[in-house]
Amino acid sequence: MNLEIRSLSMNYGKMQALSDVTLTLRSGGLIGLVGPNGAGKSTLIKILATLLRPSQGEILLDGKDVRKKPDAMRNVLGYLPQDVPVYDGLNAWEFLSFMASVKKLEPAAAKEQIETLMKTLHLSDVGKKPLSGFSGGMRQRVGIACALLGDPKVIIADEPTTGLDPQERVTLRSLLSGLARNRIVLLSTHIVSDVEAVASDLVVLKKGKVLFHGAPEELTIRADGHVWEYTILDFSQIPAGSAVSSAVQEAGGIRVKTVGARPSAGNTRNASPTLEDACLYMMGGESL
Repeated sequence: MNLEIRSLSMNYGKMQALSDVTLTLRSGGLIGLVGPNGAGKSTLIKILATLLRPSQGEILLDGKDVRKKPDAMRNVLGYLPQDVPVYDGLNAWEFLSFMASVKKLEPAAAKEQIETLMKTLHLSDVGKKPLSGFSGGMRQRVGIACALLGDPKVIIADEPTTGLDPQERVTLRSLLSGLARNRIVLLSTHIVSDVEAVASDLVVLKKGKVLFHGAPEELTIRADGHVWEYTILDFSQIPAGSAVSSAVQEAGGIRVKTVGARPSAGNTRNASPTLEDACLYMMGGESL
């Protein structure tokens, strides 16, 4: 499948949330969408999910105009918003069964899919408990299961690892990466590690504009020669305005890694960039 985004812009009064966004997204590998808060990630996702209508631009899914025919997207979409809406009066099984009926799944197929998803997302033991007693992470897992019902061909997840513990995050990343082999899977996050190990395509947004679109390895190469490590005794020794990507306390002091111009510290050495370093470099030092 191909999802073409052409000259997409979104204005809220005088504020421009997106500006001339042009992208081509394809199935065959997970697509990471990263950027700081306010970059326009959620706005872009809501437009792609047909929840918002853009101020201008086109969205084509396999050649079908999604703005004119939103059902072309809705009929194949699995969408996970940041805040998962659930009905507290239902248990997980009842809620997923209800959502399966909304998606017009046959009862037998719905039962099989719900059982599989609840097992995969570690919900089997709590499937009959009321959602009102679920933690944020448990609700997130229910939302993920809901998004995957019906075998969607386009999966859009907005900050899907919120509230998940480290093992659950690994499970979700592996699940979405596997689904991306023959689907369009777009994962929006400000946590670079969520996409570092699994994304084959990366989009970096800042202030509504695309700063980068391509392979993560390509972005890392761009940052080569702009990442530095040095050791200090006190945080006050970090030069003002430095874009710090990490600081680790060690026996001999604090090992600091910064991105950008070479610091003036005497023990400065060049460091190999990680994807997080590269994103920080692309952002001009603004943290995600």
